Amino acid sequence: MDTLTHWIDGRPVASKSDRSGEVFNPATGDVQKRVPYATLGEIDAAIDSAAKASESWKHASLATRARILFAFRELVNKHKDDLARMLTLEHGKVFSDAQGEVQRGLEVIEFACGLQHLLKGEISENVSTDVDSYSLRQPVGVVAGITPFNFPAMVPMWMYPVAIACGNTFVLKPSERDPSVTNFCAELLAQAGLPEGVLNIVHGDKVAVDRILEHPSVGAVSFVGSTPIARYIYETGTKNGKRVQALGGAKNHMVVLPDADMELAADAAVGAGYGSAGERCMAISVLVCVGNAADKLLPKIRERIAVLKVGNGLEPDSQMGPLITRQHLDKVTGYVNQGEKEGAKVLVDGRTLKVPGHERGFFLGPCLLDEVTPSMTVYREEIFGPVLSVVRVDTYEQAIRLIQEHPYGNGTAIFTNDGGAARKFQHEIQVGMVGINVPIPVPMSYYSFGGWKQSLFGDLHIYGPDGIKFYTRNKVVIGRWPDPRFRGVDLGFPQNR
Repeated sequence: MDTLTHWIDGRPVASKSDRSGEVFNPATGDVQKRVPYATLGEIDAAIDSAAKASESWKHASLATRARILFAFRELVNKHKDDLARMLTLEHGKVFSDAQGEVQRGLEVIEFACGLQHLLKGEISENVSTDVDSYSLRQPVGVVAGITPFNFPAMVPMWMYPVAIACGNTFVLKPSERDPSVTNFCAELLAQAGLPEGVLNIVHGDKVAVDRILEHPSVGAVSFVGSTPIARYIYETGTKNGKRVQALGGAKNHMVVLPDADMELAADAAVGAGYGSAGERCMAISVLVCVGNAADKLLPKIRERIAVLKVGNGLEPDSQMGPLITRQHLDKVTGYVNQGEKEGAKVLVDGRTLKVPGHERGFFLGPCLLDEVTPSMTVYREEIFGPVLSVVRVDTYEQAIRLIQEHPYGNGTAIFTNDGGAARKFQHEIQVGMVGINVPIPVPMSYYSFGGWKQSLFGDLHIYGPDGIKFYTRNKVVIGRWPDPRFRGVDLGFPQNR
């Protein structure tokens, strides 16, 4: 059985740790690889490599950084199906979904390729007599990323391309559940010409996380995961003097008004609720149906669920794959059991699903719970599985109040043909990302991704303009110089070096 390596100082490094974890194929339940849990010495070696590389990389020209990122972009595009296959084998999501993940990560790489424009400062002439003032954006130094299992290619790509473009070096601790794709991306970056030590990868568990949070050479930490861990990352990292952005959990509501296009709303609810088996922080997990909207919408949702094909993600007709591990399958099933016990009506029961030929896989079919109330566990907590809860309310105002009072504020959506209601919703709702007749409002790479309330700890969102701000520090310079004197003749065409 293969055992993964770390990636330190530009090459794979076999671990000497006596601790490791298992990487499953979720569709079959088989263990396919082992992942080492890094020792403190291995974590320090990765950080030291990044610190050493930082001394030269922060001085690398913008032209050099851009050429490497453009080359990396071409290699990722060339190998996007290879990356997608790795994702499906270790995460379980269907191949087309994995391709979409790689594409969205690729878009952030493309954004980072525009670093020459993104890192421009400002200048003001003659703020005083013969005195100019201008600003610079300079790298933080060594920065780190701690990323989740649900998007093992895309979420790291939200971080390290932007950080590297800004002149930082990067230490990545990916999820130990599906880590192979990160190693492959490191190999592609090396092929693109990235110097040794600029990107390092250590696999591990809480030992690795805690060492990253306390190591004095790490200046900033990016995290995506659950809210309890995000809070811990933020509090521990900031206590140790680090800049931290920690994106947490979600409980995304989709409000459906009676005037909505119910065919569109049904398509959206099924796609956003059950895509990637619900293992998305932007998944719709609560349908808030106003007035008689539920009576019109739910039959259409049930029709669509009835024809969904759940199976091995590598089979071309599969639309939904398994959950990541047996433990997570049991956890999500437990939520459905608890919802039924607390009074929810199970309209569609995915607990009975059996996938022929994959009896040991971690499959749970789509679950649809009606008559859910805000007091129920399935409403309050993040489930992270293919479970869609329906809450019925009488008025638009009640729907808004539900969302405002929930502790999570990651994403939300409203489906309506009423422009006034939609505008009121987008203006007043206390949520970081809002969709109008769009169920999963994930921003494009040139905006920034992040929620409000307990879905984000820190001041800045991830990638986009906020990513540039997070991975750089602003410096203001005030200078007075005599008139310049030009000496020598050079008839050559000026070049960027």
